[in-house]
Amino acid sequence: MTEPRRSARRGEGPFHASFVFGRVAGVEIGANWSWLVVVGLILWSLGAAVFPDEVPGLSDGAYAAMAVVATALFFASLLLHELGHAVVARREGMQIAGITLWLFGGVARFEGMFPSARAELRIALAGPAVTLVLAGVLLGAAQLPLPDAVDEVFTWLGRINLILLGFNLLPALPLDGGRVLRAVLWQFTGDFTRATRTAGALGRVFGNVLVALGVFLLLFAASAGGLWLVVMGLFLGAAAQAEASLATTRAALSGLRVRDAMVQEPETVAGDLTLAEFLAGPFARSRHAAYPVVTNGTVGLLSYRDVALVRPDQREQTRVGDLAVPAADGLVLTPDEELGQAAVELAQTKLGRALVFEEARLAGLLSMTDVSRLLEVRHPPR
Repeated sequence: MTEPRRSARRGEGPFHASFVFGRVAGVEIGANWSWLVVVGLILWSLGAAVFPDEVPGLSDGAYAAMAVVATALFFASLLLHELGHAVVARREGMQIAGITLWLFGGVARFEGMFPSARAELRIALAGPAVTLVLAGVLLGAAQLPLPDAVDEVFTWLGRINLILLGFNLLPALPLDGGRVLRAVLWQFTGDFTRATRTAGALGRVFGNVLVALGVFLLLFAASAGGLWLVVMGLFLGAAAQAEASLATTRAALSGLRVRDAMVQEPETVAGDLTLAEFLAGPFARSRHAAYPVVTNGTVGLLSYRDVALVRPDQREQTRVGDLAVPAADGLVLTPDEELGQAAVELAQTKLGRALVFEEARLAGLLSMTDVSRLLEVRHPPR
């Protein structure tokens, strides 16, 4: 078997890139499908309402062109914000899984733990610093003797960047302001988990406030903006809770390694088996949710969920190797890695499972179920 490289984390949910645009400075740039929703909404609102109100008397074509340019520059500014995080993170020795544009903007996806509180502080502040500079440049350009259409595009971009900067600096995870707060608390207390819980609690508070404000606007002002506030508040609260839970899990697994929880010498499946043979043989005997697949010396991972999606009449023609996710496209661990960090990475993957290699040999399979089982043994419910 060949030993796969330490692969990129390919998860699911809002931060998963549904399609990739390319790379900037070696960082993969992609977008989630939800990004298309906000692109459409911004184009429509700018071309149909904002710009006609601010610069009356222009043609419909002019307003459409203004909307396209403003929308493109807006997402370029979001991308520069995230690249600010990514560049500083690299200087701090962290790996960047990529940048994803999605419904509420952009997010830089890092691999591993922040090396120190000071490092997280510098990384968290880098993005807002880029946005502040961009807002200043844009608003300054709007003061130049330019055509009204150009002036209004620059003015809108400068203002929206300032608004996003203010919102993003709220001291609530997972916003940049929440990461700044966590870094400061981490530096003074020396306890990353405690700092995350505090910043996460504030994130849930701000999320509840946004939901309440959104409901108020929907009920008493009949404002469609209230729906956006509700959705943003729900996301903020859920994301803050997820960060706090992961930090608690990491702390509970302190001192443990991947080998302590993994299934050793897992049952493997030959890649040339048809799905019908797999279901009648290996799956009928053991009924696991996932199986390592060996095809010509290389290893992949097969999920029963993917098998179940194949129509019964196609299972005689489809082979196991055709559905297996290559190791290079999933999460690959080694037995001596910290289990707490591995659990955080597992939570971000699509399958919730990782192949474990010791040198070039498949040594085990780790799942979130294995981690949960070990947690129950170490910390039984009272």
